[in-house]
Amino acid sequence: MSKENDIAPNQPQEVKLLVNELVQVSVDRTMKDVRGLINSLINAESIYYPNRTRLYDFYKTFDLDGFLQGIIEKRLDAVLNKKLLLLGKDKKEVDGVDTILESEAFREMCKQILLTKFWGVTGMEFIPGLELAFEEIPRKHIKPEIGVIANNQSEYSGTAYTGISNIWVIGKKHDYGILLRCAFPALIKKNDFGDWAQYVEIFGQPVRVGKYDANDDKTRVELRKALIDAGGSLAIMIPKQAEFEVLDGKISNGDGQLQERLKNACNDEMAIAILGNVETTSSNNGGSNAKAKEHGKQQMEITKSDMAYLLSQLNSAKCKEILLQYRFPVADAHFTFEKEVDLAALSQKIVIDTSIKTAGVPIADDYFYETYGIPKPDNYDELKAKQEDEKQPPQPIENEPPSKEPTTKQKAKKQAKKAQQENLSAWQKLMAKMADFFDPAHKD
Repeated sequence: MSKENDIAPNQPQEVKLLVNELVQVSVDRTMKDVRGLINSLINAESIYYPNRTRLYDFYKTFDLDGFLQGIIEKRLDAVLNKKLLLLGKDKKEVDGVDTILESEAFREMCKQILLTKFWGVTGMEFIPGLELAFEEIPRKHIKPEIGVIANNQSEYSGTAYTGISNIWVIGKKHDYGILLRCAFPALIKKNDFGDWAQYVEIFGQPVRVGKYDANDDKTRVELRKALIDAGGSLAIMIPKQAEFEVLDGKISNGDGQLQERLKNACNDEMAIAILGNVETTSSNNGGSNAKAKEHGKQQMEITKSDMAYLLSQLNSAKCKEILLQYRFPVADAHFTFEKEVDLAALSQKIVIDTSIKTAGVPIADDYFYETYGIPKPDNYDELKAKQEDEKQPPQPIENEPPSKEPTTKQKAKKQAKKAQQENLSAWQKLMAKMADFFDPAHKD
């Protein structure tokens, strides 16, 4: 038997991907300064030879900033944790797609789409097969200005990605992402931490000063030995005749608040750039609960914008073309988010809606189903007809005399008689009842 027959017919073949042919270079993590940031932006904005390589190396150095990465994840999770739906032409959910929508690959694809807002560009190369899978294209190799994926990050020759069915590049030509606004405060904060650490190292321990007579070498040697044996804290030896003064800034910055205030200011700048506020992430400015709620509403507007951006990309022709390759039923369908119920907002809205309906203004039942997320029953028409029948007044039976309602005069007379009977004795009440029984004319 030949070796070819030993290979299973459904064995996956190795797929040749463009991303594996790129000459990738490690991230430049050398020391960065403000001048380097400006120069990297100048290179990215160049008219004739734009290159984002150095700018994106700056962005990668901020991966170690815990606060910055935390607020980025917070903004991403606000969208990724919402439930996506795929609706068909009849506006009903398409069956059998929940497994794909909740898969790790689909969630990662949505995350890469959202990260376009932070980096300015995102590229994905989808791997042919039965299940959704892709490789992220290094951003430093993507040249959106000329529509090319460069073989080398510093060159401009490569593969034109426009028209390739399994490559999806998202982003505008001259968009450098939200991280550009965070680069300066993140860089200042990084240097501030270095200065703060140096301050603690130097002035976090007391300074030991040993004095000796300038002409006594034996005492100087013994004093030096004693200071060394006493530990590794900062120690200084000076003659008694000399004057020594430490100008360390402890009077104005004895507790290190100068560095902490600078760090908080940088964090606030980044929070405003990404979340649009600072109150939902920290309380350094002494905000109140009402202020935090108001800022939460502002952040919700940013989340709505991100949701709309994600839907616009998922419902684009390019995305549908890619998903159709995995036999995903999106040809006559569209993505949307499951409507979430805001109980605080609806509790106020229901009062207004009820008042309007009570005033006689016609409101369609579908409005209440859609606004308050109530599922509409399948037999709605039958239940509605039954409800309308119950509202109708009962029809009188044929040949039955209509009931005679008492007049106002008769009601007043009856109330007066009742009040009069309450003042009668037991014997008088008994006689009055007997008179009413035997003489119907006394009845009202």
